[in-house]
Amino acid sequence: MEALVTAPDKAVWNGRRVFLTGHTGFKGGWLALWLAKLGANVRGYALDPYTTPNLLDVAKIGDVIEDTRGDINDLEKITASMTEFAPEIVIHMAAQPLVRLSYVDPLLTYKTNVIGTANVLEAVRKTPSVRAVVSVTTDKCYENKEWVWGYRESDPLGGYDPYSSSKACAEIVTAAYRQSFFNVATFDQHRCGIATGRAGNVIGGGDWSDDRLLPDLVRGFLRGESVRIRRPKSIRPWQHVLEPLWGYMRLAEELYKGNSSAAAGWNFGPQDDDAWPVSRIVEKMVDVWGDGAQWALDPDPGVHEAGYLKLDASKARADLGWRPALRMDTTLEWLVRWYRAQAAGEDMQALTLKQISDYETLLTTGV
Repeated sequence: MEALVTAPDKAVWNGRRVFLTGHTGFKGGWLALWLAKLGANVRGYALDPYTTPNLLDVAKIGDVIEDTRGDINDLEKITASMTEFAPEIVIHMAAQPLVRLSYVDPLLTYKTNVIGTANVLEAVRKTPSVRAVVSVTTDKCYENKEWVWGYRESDPLGGYDPYSSSKACAEIVTAAYRQSFFNVATFDQHRCGIATGRAGNVIGGGDWSDDRLLPDLVRGFLRGESVRIRRPKSIRPWQHVLEPLWGYMRLAEELYKGNSSAAAGWNFGPQDDDAWPVSRIVEKMVDVWGDGAQWALDPDPGVHEAGYLKLDASKARADLGWRPALRMDTTLEWLVRWYRAQAAGEDMQALTLKQISDYETLLTTGV
């Protein structure tokens, strides 16, 4: 396995003030713990966790960061929280993250993902201490043509469903703020770089969302039930949660160091042969979980979802020194280990930090 050319730069993160939206969510929780491990002073800003259980409580994330509750749709409150904290780095992850929920409540999806993003960026405008902003979107921001090759950052944005299109809109809003208020051409004046990060189907321990493949499988397996699978032939760019988080961190490092060329959109996707069909993921989970785990085809696939989706992360590999460190077999083994440990009552902050440490070892040694 090839090691990355870089690993987290502790000189950047140790003592750094980081404003993180969405820390009560799955991805945000993992990132909050990782940043705290590196010595960052993190203020999380988010709504209450939307699932029970949730990673924030299970891994006791509030013990190691500043846990602030607030809505990104409240411009006055997020601006006050950000300006008072005076962060040097802002990572925006708060979102309505579910495709199927976006069909149920499209207006909430657009308000949160589009106007909410504009509010975060407007707060950044009022906070002169900020040197780097990473706004997280999704692989689904591209106009999906069911291509067998991965989408590149130069491909057209789009979105069939409200969620996907809201994230494409968030990309456009971010680009407009970058060009209008934080232009690369005037970087020496404002000293703030703004970028977006686009990742695939992120999986790992601590996700209890509804209508997501891996959490649905874990819930069913723990109950001893046969899990219904909607679209076994769909192909997605599956990746462990730590893979894109490392990409966002790597991107933030470059922005913080003043690399204005990093102020752009970036893909962080898995290796091509880790873009598995749903059926292969499910069969591997059945094998790793054991205990008679079963699944069955759901006769009602529900609303439209893309059938084929891949990301081309060539730019991140070439320009950021980022590349995937975990293969899919290992990813699923780590995931099963995490949920089985949680069900057994283990110390989940300790286990989550151990998986982060193991991942850091992979980044530097490849083994």
